[in-house]
Amino acid sequence: MSYAFPPAPVIAIPAMSSNPFPVRHIYCVGRNYATHAREMGSDPEREAPFFFMKSAQAILPNQSVMPYPPATADLQPEVELVVALQTGGRNIAEDRADDRIFGYAVGLDMTRRDLQKVAKEHGRPWDMSKSFDGAAPISAITPEFYTGIINRGKIELKVNGEVRQSADLGDMIWRVPQIISALSRLVELYPGDLIFTGTPAGVGPVVSGDQIEATVAGLEPLLITIG
Repeated sequence: MSYAFPPAPVIAIPAMSSNPFPVRHIYCVGRNYATHAREMGSDPEREAPFFFMKSAQAILPNQSVMPYPPATADLQPEVELVVALQTGGRNIAEDRADDRIFGYAVGLDMTRRDLQKVAKEHGRPWDMSKSFDGAAPISAITPEFYTGIINRGKIELKVNGEVRQSADLGDMIWRVPQIISALSRLVELYPGDLIFTGTPAGVGPVVSGDQIEATVAGLEPLLITIG
């Protein structure tokens, strides 16, 4: 088949002891740690899971320099466990959700917080605050074969060596099987989908020159520098 112009190349992430992982969609869970929900002014006891998306083009490889994005003066990183799917489906039962997992990675949900604030105040979509060039830094994927099912373990963010965010994955309001099941009731999931599972409290701005280290116990650390 011929096209009007050459199609974009496949976006893929390195995977340990495996071929690269081709990315389809990036789904993100909002406010999945009670402490973060409260610091953002929400009541975690009264919310059902909700989701937003990032473009696959927003992926930034590990150990990259991220250019400071335009149209913001308040860029904030949010450390997250990322779940990579090897199979999908609709209406997935919670007790079958773990079967869909290929592996795990460390991700950063980079956010133009000032744009997000304006969007919230006016009831507008979050897209331009969450999905932009470099907005989804991610480490290599560690296959579940090596880690087992991850549901606990330390998650942490350091900026210039100082801890900003630190929690345990067990603090998530909705666990990974609940997230996969809830999302599959909204859209059909496919191999290659990534799910960012939310961030703990402690978010704050970064500036040019800052070095960010994001870690989840048992996974490859994610290191980026703000250009």
